[in-house]
Amino acid sequence: MDILVCIKRIPDISGQVTLDASGTDIDDSSLGHTTSAHEECAVELAIQTAAATDGTVTVLTVGPAEAVEQLRAAVAVGANDGILIEAEDPGAFGPEDIAQIIGDVIRDRAEQGQSFDLVLLGNDAADTGDFQVGIRLAYDLEYPVLTGIQTLASGGDSAGSDGSGTIEARGIGPTGTEVFALELPAVIAVQEGGVDPRYPSITGRMKAKKARIAEYEAPEPGTGNPRIGLELPPEKTSEVTILGEGPDAAGALVDVLEEIGVIRS
Repeated sequence: MDILVCIKRIPDISGQVTLDASGTDIDDSSLGHTTSAHEECAVELAIQTAAATDGTVTVLTVGPAEAVEQLRAAVAVGANDGILIEAEDPGAFGPEDIAQIIGDVIRDRAEQGQSFDLVLLGNDAADTGDFQVGIRLAYDLEYPVLTGIQTLASGGDSAGSDGSGTIEARGIGPTGTEVFALELPAVIAVQEGGVDPRYPSITGRMKAKKARIAEYEAPEPGTGNPRIGLELPPEKTSEVTILGEGPDAAGALVDVLEEIGVIRS
């Protein structure tokens, strides 16, 4: 089974987050970059499924030239190759644009003889909270789609030479685990929690440096990004009470510990 995994270069927001001058995006000039946990799990599921079906894994991203870093990171853990659709300002593209661009590249690769039986994405964009690209891509490709999936299992009829077949997909529903048999080719949006992404080996890192990365130029945005602004949450404030200094604080400290139940009088 040949699998395409769509990933996204996102800022690492574990540090201080500020907005850019436009107020519509995060200022990532001083931040590191990574991929979301959803997409890391999607890569892991793709590697496992491809290994079980004698297939391949290709990773794709729409982003600046620096996004090749995230593609090579995926190759380092087991993907075969990557596709970079270069867009210097990915924030200018809306979910509909991104889905259309990816769909066009999938069709172009098919014309070149590289067809994908399964397309995996993260369930939602970790930086913008969009839940749209997977569904819009499936609509563009006229493929069936599932979202919120955590595990995959290939069956005996998975991915024939013409791309036909089925795959079993499981996700957490309102009342428990839901199990689906999805006809291929298909699009699946992966939610974290079903698998543990692997770490790269030294051999994998060396392989990633030499991996083939096909490059495309993103067209001008068609629909554009409908987001007109972002607002940072209000800063949290806290109060600090000085109990005293030295031995004078002992009595007040005992009172506080008794109040919260740490000690009993």
